[in-house]
Amino acid sequence: MQKIKLGDVLDVKRGASLSGDYYASEGRYVRLTLGNFNYPSGGFKDNTSKNDIFFVGPIKPEFILNKGDIITPLTEQVSGLLGETATIPESGKYVQSGDVGLVIPDETKLDKRFTYYLIASPIVKKQLDAAAQQTKIRHTSPDAIKACEAWIPEDIIVQASIGRLLDGLNEKIANNTAICSELEGMAKLLYDYWFVQFDFPDENGKPYKSSGGKMVWNEDLKREIPAGWEVGTVNDIVNVSSEKITLSQIGSRVYVPIEAIPRNKMSFSETADIDKAATGLCQFEEKAILLSNRRVYFHKVSISPFDGITRDTVIIMYPKKSNNLGYVYQVVNSNHFIEYATHNSYGTEQPVLATPTALEYKFPYPINSELDIRYSLKVQSMIDKVLELQKENMQLASLRDFLLPMLMNGQVKIKNDEA
Repeated sequence: MQKIKLGDVLDVKRGASLSGDYYASEGRYVRLTLGNFNYPSGGFKDNTSKNDIFFVGPIKPEFILNKGDIITPLTEQVSGLLGETATIPESGKYVQSGDVGLVIPDETKLDKRFTYYLIASPIVKKQLDAAAQQTKIRHTSPDAIKACEAWIPEDIIVQASIGRLLDGLNEKIANNTAICSELEGMAKLLYDYWFVQFDFPDENGKPYKSSGGKMVWNEDLKREIPAGWEVGTVNDIVNVSSEKITLSQIGSRVYVPIEAIPRNKMSFSETADIDKAATGLCQFEEKAILLSNRRVYFHKVSISPFDGITRDTVIIMYPKKSNNLGYVYQVVNSNHFIEYATHNSYGTEQPVLATPTALEYKFPYPINSELDIRYSLKVQSMIDKVLELQKENMQLASLRDFLLPMLMNGQVKIKNDEA
């Protein structure tokens, strides 16, 4: 092992100052923002929080990044962001902005993938945190990153082995996530087919509406619905829980604040440090449906894969029928519900959805056919697999984060592959 100053083995370059006059909703180049860092799980993600992510102004070639380039934030948009890293997924597409640093290792001294994990290691992140400028929004700089010190293996081959090990864990997490997305898409497609297009199987196994099934006008919903269906409300199908819990009662439960609930995902694996938990804590059980009641347009509706605690900024729901999870989730997850909830939230800066308002949402309900139960039984194995993979991702991420500092400082050693 050798002690180094990062500036001796790598360089960090700040991005371009991009004028807002050239932001656009379409174009050739995507401007990188802090929203491209997939915090806290790590890595790169597309920024879906903005519409004007393209840049159509003049730009120097040096700020157009290549696949595999390593970037790191220079501004702390959320606590803990400094020191995160991401890898550019495609050449010639992304423009480096001033809030983003480009990390360039000297590859005669530092393996590139090892560099990616070195910057994000606790030893470096702690130094960046301590040196960050103390303003409302904290900042770091290329020089501050290069001033950090760390112990690293002298042998580049050992560095490369560490990078491959950590990459392997991240690839498994990514593969699990991709499988989850496929299963979620299948479950939603079937729901839309049955309950939005009304082409559920009729008594002959044919698609109801397409085969001429009777539709009747419903004045309350201002639309046609299948004959025999009624108007349901969320209150008809869920029980809401607000069971309070104190820090001393938490036990082995994990903390899932509103920030850990993802957008447009059936489930999740992210949690937060329990020391960040505050007042207004509520407990939930595995397979609870969690709905963020702040800025509902972010579409944060997920099924929990484990027992946990959250804040009272999350509405906790359980199906009234224990075998109806899939259907209940899709009702609350539907774009129509999100539009209703957004329109009926109150407040300006962070609009809030009141629980009674959520429960009043109306939808066409096959109350006498048990079609909702049939759907739920069909997709239950998909939901179970998604929850299983999310729990596995949580374990893999925990292992990765446990190994990372010990691999970096030599407490855990990897033999030279060529030895």
